[in-house]
Amino acid sequence: MQRLHNQLRRIDGKGYKAYKDLQGSYRFDRFRLHIDHVQGDPFASPSRIRIEMSQSDLPLKAEWFNISSRQTAVEDFLARETARAIRQVNPLRRGTGKSGMIAVDEPGQEILKRTAVRIFEDKVELRLSVGLPAQGRRILAKEAERIFFVYLPSIVERAFFSFDETRLVKHVQLSDQQEAIRVYLKEHGLVAFVANGAILPRESGVSNRPMSKEQAVPFKSPPSMEVEISLPHGRTVRGMAIPRGITLIVGGGYHGKSTLLKALERGVYNHIEGDGREFVITDACACKVRAEDGRRVEKVNISPFISNLPFGKDTTRFSTDDASGSTSQAANIMELLEMGAKVLLIDEDTSATNFMIRDARMQRLVHKGKEPITPFVDKVRQLYEELGVSTILVVGGSGDYFDQADHVIMMDEYQPYDVTQQAKTIAETLRNNRQQEGGFSFGRITERAPRPDSFNPRKGKKEKVDAKGLHHIQFGKETIDLTFVEQLVDPSQTRAIANMIHMLAKKWVDGKRTLPEIINELYKQVGEKGPDVISPFYGQHPGDLALPRSFELAAAINRLRSLRINC
Repeated sequence: MQRLHNQLRRIDGKGYKAYKDLQGSYRFDRFRLHIDHVQGDPFASPSRIRIEMSQSDLPLKAEWFNISSRQTAVEDFLARETARAIRQVNPLRRGTGKSGMIAVDEPGQEILKRTAVRIFEDKVELRLSVGLPAQGRRILAKEAERIFFVYLPSIVERAFFSFDETRLVKHVQLSDQQEAIRVYLKEHGLVAFVANGAILPRESGVSNRPMSKEQAVPFKSPPSMEVEISLPHGRTVRGMAIPRGITLIVGGGYHGKSTLLKALERGVYNHIEGDGREFVITDACACKVRAEDGRRVEKVNISPFISNLPFGKDTTRFSTDDASGSTSQAANIMELLEMGAKVLLIDEDTSATNFMIRDARMQRLVHKGKEPITPFVDKVRQLYEELGVSTILVVGGSGDYFDQADHVIMMDEYQPYDVTQQAKTIAETLRNNRQQEGGFSFGRITERAPRPDSFNPRKGKKEKVDAKGLHHIQFGKETIDLTFVEQLVDPSQTRAIANMIHMLAKKWVDGKRTLPEIINELYKQVGEKGPDVISPFYGQHPGDLALPRSFELAAAINRLRSLRINC
């Protein structure tokens, strides 16, 4: 501590670059401070520091993080406590640019595996961003002293030594209960569960926080689909279970169909208490699919859905720089199947109409020999029976799917009703006379091997790999657009994806190994070494990353316009 004091007094009033002298480690009373990276000027990205604490000094019990899911929950809790402590301490922002800023990668409604707080065998690390104070570009050492010797110790004390144990235990117990539901889904042939009383709508179109209970209609399962699940810590929960197979969500406009599907999309992640979706749990391999006009497609086998193109263009290794709605949706499905997706979540509002359905009248006018597209309605049953891939589909405009459905849920004034039998009766009574066009089998899923020359991180003389918010990644001269990858929920996941693509390109892309192989190898390393391994600051400060699923990582690679696949 004294050494840091002395250094700050020595550089007071000097040019900003003198802050570089602070890099290194310092021993405080209850922690060690590591200043890993010092920003170049007050307007640059903030400096990176780590707070290292001995696990034995902290009021943490080993049973709280003795399994992976619990460790994630405890790390998440401590990151939230840190953000809360920063707001309570309310450090003064004096000076130029980012001067005086103290920030942690604060979690949102979802509980993700993050690098902001990490629990190791004998220590715990907190990773923070700090704006070192300056007036203009002259160092304000007294303000910096206040950060290091007043604000930081107070934040650490509040978040790590004086937290509310009862709240932490509830956080861990909720994680146990959510994991128990995931196990229940697997054991009982289910793809999703929505608890009675869940609050599904959000407070606005730009907020992920729940609508107030005074405004929202709590979810209530149809009796025929209701199950009761016994959970750890003496709790039971009742709600709607969605079995494997083909499930339709129908109903009039504005009655809650898409709201239910959106909740199921997010159910691949656990949520915090009070979110309203704590017990909305979806198979972790469930993936949202939509049309995506204009995206690039590189050598994807879309022949199960599109074939016999004019002039004999091959669709078993199909490429285009500007995909249509139907072509993009077909490619999106096949890419997800390549990565092992087991549940498809589809909303007709964001789908290509000609990809989803072709009715009897259109079949009569344009016979199959002149129509390259095989509609999803003719493949959805094959997907399930041959590949074990279930589908949950929001549909409001076509009853042709009634013939394929195992279950039909109708949303009426935001409440679900099981109308499976009524839908089946209608399908039998009102025959549509359309011809099945799906052939005798679904078709082949082809794994693809990326070429090394697909990945060039250089922009000019330097490498440029960076996330731009939630939806964009700068990779060299390329911009990867993830706007329609709808299960990305946090910009920290996007930052992680940028790093992961760079890491894959350097270590495993050789033109021989397939995309699933190289991605699985990376996740194996993450499992063995922890999420820090994907940071370019590995061994120092990887504090602003959240682990994405393999599906979103693959989606980003597939949207890299420079991607090339070996034939």
